[in-house]
Parts: sequence; structure tokens; C-alpha cells
Amino acid sequence: MLVYLVRAWRWGYLLAPLGRVSFPDLFSATMVGFASGLLVPRAGEIVRPWLVSRRAPIAVSAGFATIILERLLDLGTVLVLLGLYLFILPGAPAGGGVLNPLKVAAAVAGVAALAMLAVLLALHAHGDRAGGLLEHVLRRAPRWLGGPLARALRAFAEGLAVLRAPAWHWLAIVAQSLLLWLLIAVGFHMNHLAFSLALPFRATFLLITFLTVGVAIPTPGMVGGFHAFYLIALADVLGVDRESARAAGTVAHALSSLPVLALGLFFLRREGLSLARVAEVAGEGPVGVSAPSQEVLP
Repeated sequence: MLVYLVRAWRWGYLLAPLGRVSFPDLFSATMVGFASGLLVPRAGEIVRPWLVSRRAPIAVSAGFATIILERLLDLGTVLVLLGLYLFILPGAPAGGGVLNPLKVAAAVAGVAALAMLAVLLALHAHGDRAGGLLEHVLRRAPRWLGGPLARALRAFAEGLAVLRAPAWHWLAIVAQSLLLWLLIAVGFHMNHLAFSLALPFRATFLLITFLTVGVAIPTPGMVGGFHAFYLIALADVLGVDRESARAAGTVAHALSSLPVLALGLFFLRREGLSLARVAEVAGEGPVGVSAPSQEVLP
């Protein structure tokens, strides 16, 4: 759970320019969001900002922008850890023939992340102009479509306000991101020790890179993608025997998902919500969903 405490802490920094959200509310939204994502793929990206919008005057689209930034931070941190594994940390990296394609893929991902960041910076700087352009493009569309889309785009641009935060604020966010992923690496390493796998700690950086791809496959509970890429990383790349790798992956998946699901469902009940409502919110997306009136909340 320490990983999700850090996630909530970092999210508070990303949301800070938009409004203050208490840490308990951030943690509750984080747990419900990640638990929802286990049941309904990609639901968490919408559910989390929607839950925050119930507690603070932050538009759902603006909150969704911070989720996009969060994903870019995660990708950037994973690439940094991979770079440490490949080029800096002592010891010859395992991987054989897969390393060169992996380096190319990492470089492409890094360039794509930088390009996305540049787009987000431009959107934040010219949010009103982008909203006006969208309205112009959709001028022949029904008002119920063009207006909400333009407003959502403007709110999304406003949600990127943290991009203009001072350097110390971003240093804190970067430090939180490194702490978050090092904690994840420690968890995997402890799992390997439990299975008596002779893998150095740095091997978890390579494993995390593979799992980042695996969990991006939208399956309920990360089932399938997580297991397949865990097996590839440990057995095919790091040389662990397949039975041990498969067992370690199964346990790692259970430890990664079951506590999140249990605590997320607890907070879901405390929020007075149902899984059906969560699925409905996720289906509406950041444009269609709206926050309920704050007056009805406890």
C-alpha cells in the first residue's frame, strides 16, 4: 500500500495549482480508481478525477489532464530506470539479443513522450485558442456536442497548470516518481528472494519495463498481459527457469492486485458508490461525465 500512498501524494502535487484536495480524499480516489481499473480496463483514468471533483471545485477534464501527466511521469521514470540498467549500473546487463531492439523501443518511447509533453505545453499555453478552433470546426455540429467538447478542452488545458509550477515543485514531483518506482522495484525483488531467484536488484528495472508493456494491454485485472510479460522478462531474457518464473509472476500479480482490489472496494463503499456507477462513469468519459453537486456530500 505504500506505493499507493506515494501515488496519492504525488497526485496532490499535480493537482495543487487547480485546488487543494485533502490527502485522505486523494488516497480514497486513488484506491477506488486503481481497483476500478482492475475490473473495468482504463476506468481509473476517468473515475479518479471524477471522485476528486466531488470534493473540490476541479473540473473532471482538468483532473483528467493531471492523469495524462502522471502517465508521462511514469513512462519517463521507467525509461530512466531502464537506462540505469543498460548503461550505468555495474555488471553486464542480461538480455542477449533482445537488448538492441529494447534500446530502440525505449528511444522511440522517449521521443514520443517528449513530443506529447510539447503538445501539452502548447495546449496549456493556447487553451482558449484551441477551444475556439474546436468550436469553429464543430460549428455545424449540434450545440450539445460542440459546446461541451470545447469547454472540456479548455478545462483540460487549465488542468495542465502544473507545467508552469516552479522548479522546486517539479523537483518534488520527480523525487516522488523515483521513490514510487523504486518501491515497486523493491516489491518485485522481495518476491524474487522469496522464490530464491538469483537475480540482482537491478534486474527489476528490466522487468518493470516489460511489465509496463504487459499491463498496457486492456484486460480485466491485468490478467494475461502481466503474466506473459513477466514470464518473458524472467525466463526468456534473464534466464530463470520457466516454472519458477511462472510461479513468481503469479504471486507478484496476486500481491499487486488483490490488496488494491480489497481496499478499493472498501473505499468505494465508503464513497457510497457501486461498481455499476463506476462503470457508467468510465463509459461517459472525461467530456460526458459531470461532477455531482458538492452540497449532497458528507
